[in-house]
Amino acid sequence: MAGTITWEQLRELARFRAEKGCAVSLYVKLDPSEAPTPRDIDTRVNSLLTAAARRQEERRSSLTHEQREALKRDIDRITRWFEDGFDRGGARGIAVFAAGLDNFWSTLTLPDPVADEVKINTELYLAPLTPFVGRGDGVLVGVVGRERGEVFRLESGSLREIADETEDVPGRHDQGGWSQSRYERHIDTIVARHWQRVADTLDRCVREYVDCRVVLVGAEDIRSDFEEGLAHDVKARLIGWASAEAHAGPPEIRDSVKPIVERWLAGREAEVLDRWREHAAKNSRASAGWEQTLEAASDGRVELLLVQAGADHPAYQCPACGRAQIADGSCPLDGTTVESRENGVDLAVHQTLAHGGTVHVVRERHDLDPVGGVGALLRF
Repeated sequence: MAGTITWEQLRELARFRAEKGCAVSLYVKLDPSEAPTPRDIDTRVNSLLTAAARRQEERRSSLTHEQREALKRDIDRITRWFEDGFDRGGARGIAVFAAGLDNFWSTLTLPDPVADEVKINTELYLAPLTPFVGRGDGVLVGVVGRERGEVFRLESGSLREIADETEDVPGRHDQGGWSQSRYERHIDTIVARHWQRVADTLDRCVREYVDCRVVLVGAEDIRSDFEEGLAHDVKARLIGWASAEAHAGPPEIRDSVKPIVERWLAGREAEVLDRWREHAAKNSRASAGWEQTLEAASDGRVELLLVQAGADHPAYQCPACGRAQIADGSCPLDGTTVESRENGVDLAVHQTLAHGGTVHVVRERHDLDPVGGVGALLRF
């Protein structure tokens, strides 16, 4: 099963810096339509690791013998892990980080596909992970049926069960000596009580998780009756209904509610971008473009980094303090000659996370296109 990625987990990864050697960051796309078999996955992994070995050779002159040997061992360890330790489960993407000289190893299974990529640097390549963090976090998913009654919480693309009111309800054909109409009324009463217990549980969960939203999953013919028993606060947070098979598990339920959550998120995205446009127009608590945003992120002023999906730009980084900037030259803080980096978005992500900010990947609108695909809402 794909795991949950939190902002704190991502910040911990962002704090890592290889002091003795280099860090390998590997991303593999596991979309079943493109990699349906283990052999297909092996082909993708081998291609990426070949690229990693090639990059190792390109960096040969800048590495010590010990660092070169450590990189070889890291690549060998990743190869062995895919051969022996990898369990695909419900994952659609995988991220592997290795830095043997600094005693670092981490793997993450992802709920959605990522592009195949491999990077070798002193820091971990984290930009591909940002779309998985906080997207729909906190949405409650209630699964309702004649017998079924579960509540899940959406956490970074995965569903975690927080309540279960599922119970056995007699079938309508098991009436025994009862008259048919009397027995059916009896069953209807049992089902109504079951639904009310589920509704009460949802109400309790909504009060526990402040400012959450709710998606319900159930057959169309029960929806109006079930909604009648919902508390006012639950109705106010309901953003839609979805359908799923009667015995669907969390992965299938997640897929069924995803379009509803995405529509709601598109509305929230519009609100964030409208706020950014308003502040940017006043030159107040907003940055626009790579130069302003990298500077603000390095100064710890970014509260919310906004990145258009797929946007990136070459940038430069101070090897001493880590400060990022768009221009070549020297660091304005310590005078150190800056080094070229091909992924400016990853530098912005690292600086934002290091200072407690968060990241929003813009998917629906194109407000950021005129400024190179990046901007930010600032603390000050």
